[in-house]
Amino acid sequence: MTDALPPPAPFPTTRVDPLDPPPELGRLRESHPVSRLAHPDGSTGWLVTGHALVRQVLADPRFSSRTELLRSPVRVDPHEPAPPGMFIGMDEPEHARYRKLLTGQFTVRRTRALAARIERIVGDRLDAIEAAGPPADLVRAFALPVPSLVICELLGVPYDFHEDFQRWTTAMVSTASSPEESRAAEEALTAFLADIVAAKRTTPTDDLLGGVIAAGGLTDEEAVGIAMLLLVAGHETTSGMLSLGTFALLRHPDQLALLRADPTLVDGAIEELLRYLSITQFEVAARTALVDVELGGRLIRAGEPVTLSIPAANRDPAVFADPDDLDITRSPNGHVAFGHGAHACLGQQLARAELRVALPALLRRFPRLRLAVAPEEVPLRHRMPIYGAHRLPVTW
Repeated sequence: MTDALPPPAPFPTTRVDPLDPPPELGRLRESHPVSRLAHPDGSTGWLVTGHALVRQVLADPRFSSRTELLRSPVRVDPHEPAPPGMFIGMDEPEHARYRKLLTGQFTVRRTRALAARIERIVGDRLDAIEAAGPPADLVRAFALPVPSLVICELLGVPYDFHEDFQRWTTAMVSTASSPEESRAAEEALTAFLADIVAAKRTTPTDDLLGGVIAAGGLTDEEAVGIAMLLLVAGHETTSGMLSLGTFALLRHPDQLALLRADPTLVDGAIEELLRYLSITQFEVAARTALVDVELGGRLIRAGEPVTLSIPAANRDPAVFADPDDLDITRSPNGHVAFGHGAHACLGQQLARAELRVALPALLRRFPRLRLAVAPEEVPLRHRMPIYGAHRLPVTW
């Protein structure tokens, strides 16, 4: 392209409406879908906001996922290689080796048993909410414990320590944490998981982490890295979707009424909430060019980092009619909320299963559920890579 690009600018983070991406992302998508980005460490890279271009990068092996090559759009990062087992920050063939090992652990028997367990976990949490009576903080009472219990069940991690690992996880991923706080939290979680891995080596267990260890070929460090990745990703993301998804439905009573009237719309509603909310707001989708690559008419030089905006891509009017509207009947829905290509989210079917059970059950149990505060008073996770609500006060 010969048109002049605007000078590198910081990553847009200011939202006008809590359920919409920062408006600047939409403006960039329409004017310069591949634009220059200024990083907090003083370096520059690229920001990609168009749906087709985001998919293109995610599917292109010329763009690396290696952690030491990436640059955060919102904070200064250490540029260190991914720890052993943390395959989300690796390229092939290392990434494929770990992913294949985990894929083999999602057996039909385990998946069926977990589905039944999700229903019991959801029912127990709703019983507790109903027994305590209104009002309630839906994050603490429901959106956080449900996926935490599910991932602990899947991995074979004691839920008794959930408050510890939730605190460590928050410190690790929050942009408000200092490097020292983040590192201390990572070290604490690593030590916690190392004890669990050691115990499972001594006494094998019939869970996913026990199965990975029993399969052989992994060091303790690798097993700990896999456990950490699944534990953090397995509860942060689904918790954010449960809290923000409920908030979105309460903010859109027409869509809520439609879902209540026709429960068969639940699968479409989940896909639409995933698209509309796109809770991976920054850092999660990042790549670095390994060679010179032409992208959207721009030349990305080898070594230049690329930040992909999933929220902007999922609001692209070239793909979605009326993209800023929440429409639970939308079909087809080709969102990229779970990524795309070789690194597409391994746990996406588990997340869908949890949402498919939890959201309808919540709405059935409390047909008069509503916010207990004004929408603008709901505290949201603006400084977290995974968006959601810190608290969601509700009553009924």
